[in-house]
Amino acid sequence: MTPGPLQILLVILLVVLIFGASRVPGIAENLAKGIKSFKKGLKDEDDTPAPKIEKKDE
Repeated sequence: MTPGPLQILLVILLVVLIFGASRVPGIAENLAKGIKSFKKGLKDEDDTPAPKIEKKDE
């Protein structure tokens, strides 16, 4: 179930009322940086090979 246009508008209005219009761009910028960092971390994790486990003969 996806939110409709009215619901999205209501959420945006509430965010502006709670945080103020001047702080919303800063919050959005920090959120975008966090998402980029998370995606970069996932990508870096996939690129690294798994460590090899060596068996020792007894």
